[in-house]
Amino acid sequence: MYEYERKINYYETDKMGIVHHSNYIRYLEEARTSWLSVAGIPFEKLEENGVTIPVLKVECEYKHHVTFAETIIIKPYIKEYNGVRMTVGYIVREKETRETVIIAQTEHCFTTNGLKPINLKKYNPEFAEKFENLNEIRKDK
Repeated sequence: MYEYERKINYYETDKMGIVHHSNYIRYLEEARTSWLSVAGIPFEKLEENGVTIPVLKVECEYKHHVTFAETIIIKPYIKEYNGVRMTVGYIVREKETRETVIIAQTEHCFTTNGLKPINLKKYNPEFAEKFENLNEIRKDK
């Protein structure tokens, strides 16, 4: 399973010295775009081929806090995929303690660059197969 590693910056913390909750949305996006790039589906290539993947919904369950200079590990995975919509799950842990920091998911749809909804399986079968392969990897585990 793919892992994205990220060290916490000082400016991402709040007055209490912990990561402000809003930053996790950025971390999820960083992990998702990196993961897709490694899987051969970089956002640049998607957009060059007329495909975007807007976020429809984000859910985060905060379990434990992290602070400046700690490192988190984010594991994204496909929870659901049908060619029209996709749900990505995330498990975020502190690197050294392995403590679960958040459990999250983002819901997406596939659209043209003009934001017209599409079925990726019909619009671009090559990309659809790559997403299906990511989905199959998760089903095997």
